Amino acid sequence: MARLVAAYGSSHSIMLMADLADWISSFPDRDRTLPLYDRAGNRMSYDDYLRQAPANAGEMIAPAAITRRYNDTHAAMDRMRDEIAAARLDALVIVGDDQHEIFHDEHMPAIAIYYGDTIRNAPQSAVPNGDWYQRARRRRLEESGDVHYPCHGGLALHFIDGLVTQGFDVSAAKNLKDGQYEGHAYSFVHRRYLNGNRLPIVPVFLNTYNWPNQPRPPRCIALGKALGALIASYPQDMRVGVIASGGLSHFMVEEDLDRAIIDAVRRKDLDFLAALDPKRLQAGSSEIRNWLVVAAAAEKLGLDWVSYIPGYRTPALTGIGLCFAAWS
Repeated sequence: MARLVAAYGSSHSIMLMADLADWISSFPDRDRTLPLYDRAGNRMSYDDYLRQAPANAGEMIAPAAITRRYNDTHAAMDRMRDEIAAARLDALVIVGDDQHEIFHDEHMPAIAIYYGDTIRNAPQSAVPNGDWYQRARRRRLEESGDVHYPCHGGLALHFIDGLVTQGFDVSAAKNLKDGQYEGHAYSFVHRRYLNGNRLPIVPVFLNTYNWPNQPRPPRCIALGKALGALIASYPQDMRVGVIASGGLSHFMVEEDLDRAIIDAVRRKDLDFLAALDPKRLQAGSSEIRNWLVVAAAAEKLGLDWVSYIPGYRTPALTGIGLCFAAWS
């Protein structure tokens, strides 16, 4: 029988592909255009947050402070890359969100599983001179030509059949349309962590972002528990890992929310995670749902380590709650 031997959680923000100079100076203009919410789920403007920024905000985004966070972040990603390689996995289940990359508003499934034999990542295209954001985005793509990464179709079909049997309404995808390629939640894992490793993956799509059918936190917990049980019931002898791609809070860093989630994950308090208010899971913070799925799937594993870096990057203290974790 298959065994879930390792689990991981990782942010996949554009910050993780951007240069240190971009962390220090490039984000304020872009963050003015991002959707920002207060803790009740209401839209707020960048200027609203700027007006209420604490007096020490300047210290929090000083170049030296940002440089420390940048170095800590890359050290955590290097550690995760090395540990995934050392786990000797036969398959890696990636729980991520799709932001109008494969699925669009004409059909936006709450949960979907890809069961094709391979999934395509596209080559990088030319970047306009000086466009730091597009340069960073392109780093999730391939340096030269298409790459068709292997997928574990057998395990994916086992998931689909088992979830439908348990009452989950799951969309199934076997192929991509011409011109489509895997979304950033999956290409980030391939490019930053697998680094050329031909480890078969199972892409699990969770609609975290797009109104009106985002799975609520209790459903995420139920999905994670079901995936964990289905891995254990898969008849092939294999070592399986699962990774949550995305999160934690953004585009406002909410350290209290992030640290409460990390503490609940450490304590295996799935009831706390299931009770999270969906109004707190807006915009990028919606990707916390992916962590709920993995925390529930990995309930029988121990949390080995967590690296949490509050990625403040503008005078309004916008940014990402950058987080990296591993269970075994």
